[in-house]
Amino acid sequence: MKVRRRTEDEEMDYLNTVCNEQFVSERCLTADTERHSGERLYSCNQCGKCIPSKRSLRLHMNTHTKQYKCTECGKCFRDSYALERHRRSCHSGRKQFECSVCSRRFVESSHLVRHSVIHSREKPYKCCSCDKMFTRGEHLKRHMNVHSGDRPFKCQLCDKAFSRSGHLNDHMRVHTGEKPFKCHLCDKAFSRSGDLNHHIVRIHKVLVSEAACK
Repeated sequence: MKVRRRTEDEEMDYLNTVCNEQFVSERCLTADTERHSGERLYSCNQCGKCIPSKRSLRLHMNTHTKQYKCTECGKCFRDSYALERHRRSCHSGRKQFECSVCSRRFVESSHLVRHSVIHSREKPYKCCSCDKMFTRGEHLKRHMNVHSGDRPFKCQLCDKAFSRSGHLNDHMRVHTGEKPFKCHLCDKAFSRSGDLNHHIVRIHKVLVSEAACK
């Protein structure tokens, strides 16, 4: 199933309440909802990353073929839309959507909507087991594994299992040696974003929030 993104004259009438992304059709919304389902049924045979559907796996494989590679920084993407989105976000310097509270600017309106929750402090998603509240539904779903003890994300190369798909993806880099998180202040690279953030603060004496705005 091909996900069709909007053109200039199309309205974005379908909102995914999990990620606040908007889409031009119900079919596109359904495809994106699948991405947030939490299930990871397919595994990439090159990097071990867990993927929720066959279609997503096919698209993910494009990151290894380097079909959609950024000529500015060398990063590879799953399709032309993701590549163009990256170019606008990281290399164009155009951020037309501005937060009315803190003046931080964003490339896409959906990013501004997601950011605005920081200021409103709304947490509409409540855990029925411990009353903890969350700004996004996917965060609540992820939190529920704390109570259930479930570790559904299993490594296919060793016997480790994780409660979050992101933790499994981080772990897989132990096996692959991949270091996708590169420091923009030096030539160091890291397997986890947290290690990169720690490096920026400890070595370059820059707050991560300041580095993200540069």
